[in-house]
Amino acid sequence: MFTKITSFDPKILKTEEKVRDWCSSDVCRVYGKNWSCPPNCGDLDSCLEKMHSYEHGILLETTGKILGKFDMAGCIAVEKKHLKNFYDYCDKLRDSGADALYLGAGGCRVCKKCAWPEPCRFPEKCTPSMEGYGLLIKDVCEAVGTNYSYGDKTITYFSCVLYNGEI
Repeated sequence: MFTKITSFDPKILKTEEKVRDWCSSDVCRVYGKNWSCPPNCGDLDSCLEKMHSYEHGILLETTGKILGKFDMAGCIAVEKKHLKNFYDYCDKLRDSGADALYLGAGGCRVCKKCAWPEPCRFPEKCTPSMEGYGLLIKDVCEAVGTNYSYGDKTITYFSCVLYNGEI
């Protein structure tokens, strides 16, 4: 499963305009081409309001060993493990009827290719990215009291689930 799960109060979350600026530079090549990423996931004020509407949060981490910062195959393997666990976890919570917002590591990957600009094929499964919601992951980690980095030759992927009631 996940390497670490940390509970937190969603009210500690803060959006950062600079994160959205990074998104708009389109390094990942999905800016404006995916329902779960900016500008399609909403403006920062509406994202913050939505996140703060939840009572509880959990930060989900997957840390793995890599050969070094240029080990793309290692990074991709850890990312795949994280995303599989994240999407499986989201599916279980949805099946239980949880009132939750699922924010993933990077844009939604439920579909191989996003339907944008056509309507989302699975809006109930769409997982916006933490960054798309304006969250600077390093700041989130600091605020919840967990590490952002676990040293050289490791990589960590983060996602979070915000929810009301019990899960």
